[in-house]
Amino acid sequence: MKRFRFYALKLCLLMILIFIIQILFSSFIDILVLDQTSWQQPWRFVTAIFLHGGIAHLLLNLFALVLFGSILESLISSKRFLVVFFTTGILANLIAVNFYDSSLGASGAIFGILGALIILRPLMVVWVYSIPMPMFVAGIVWAAADILGAYGFFTNNPLNNTGNIAHLSGMFFGILFGFLYRKLLMKKRKFNVSLDEHEVRSWERSWMKN
Repeated sequence: MKRFRFYALKLCLLMILIFIIQILFSSFIDILVLDQTSWQQPWRFVTAIFLHGGIAHLLLNLFALVLFGSILESLISSKRFLVVFFTTGILANLIAVNFYDSSLGASGAIFGILGALIILRPLMVVWVYSIPMPMFVAGIVWAAADILGAYGFFTNNPLNNTGNIAHLSGMFFGILFGFLYRKLLMKKRKFNVSLDEHEVRSWERSWMKN
């Protein structure tokens, strides 16, 4: 069994370190944030994932990343977890940059994690607005809230500072990863079952001879 490497927790520690640097050096964010210069400075599609607009923004993302990220990491392996995190985060930013003047935060990547878990653990119970519900129902609620938010339903300001487009994009790509890894896990499970059955039959034949 591959060792659990706590990558979700390590990413959180990196985000905390970067947030401290943001506080100490106000110009630091200007060279890393996602904005319209990102097409000429493509590192911003990655670095913007680790920036946050305030302590509340940071704490909310840290909580979600530690909780849901660790669950996903334990299901699909640490390396595959990193693939989901960075790929969905970058793809979400590639879409979000077309809708916002500037954007920052790990929300796209975190929603990618949530999207993968919707497929891999659809019946896992989570709490949304103090209400327990299965993961797939929570996914519908989160997606509906972001769709309404993108249209300005809550603030009368379409495409406001909340990265609704990044959330939806991240969740979409996360769901695709969920289907991919569910297929791989099912194949692995079938292999393990057939192996166990073979061993049982070998033991049975050996016992009958004796």
